[in-house]
Amino acid sequence: MADLKDFAEQLVNLTVKEVNELADILKEEYGIEPAAAAVAVAGGAAAGGGDAAEEKTEFDVILKAAGGSKLAVVKLVKELTGLGLKDAKELVDGAPKAIKEGVAKDEAEALKAQLEEAGAEVELK
Repeated sequence: MADLKDFAEQLVNLTVKEVNELADILKEEYGIEPAAAAVAVAGGAAAGGGDAAEEKTEFDVILKAAGGSKLAVVKLVKELTGLGLKDAKELVDGAPKAIKEGVAKDEAEALKAQLEEAGAEVELK
């Protein structure tokens, strides 16, 4: 029983990158599709407690405004999205726009914190 608790603790403490790697391993080596695994987890949560199944798991990070430090925000958007400088500037100039869509809650909150630290106004949907 202690081994299962340790395993559960390891799963809970995985980073977003580690979760993505785990999903790739499950898919490639065991033929388990991540969507099927998510449905299985959601189904288990629905059977155990009603509120857990209703909790939103994917978020969109929306840049509402660049704020006073536009250059810092453009540089950060470029870094976070992998866009070129021109594309990142156009994204920031066209605010409100989605920076990233369908990301996990932890990643969305981390992105929001970084962007707000750079001076931007950010919203999670």
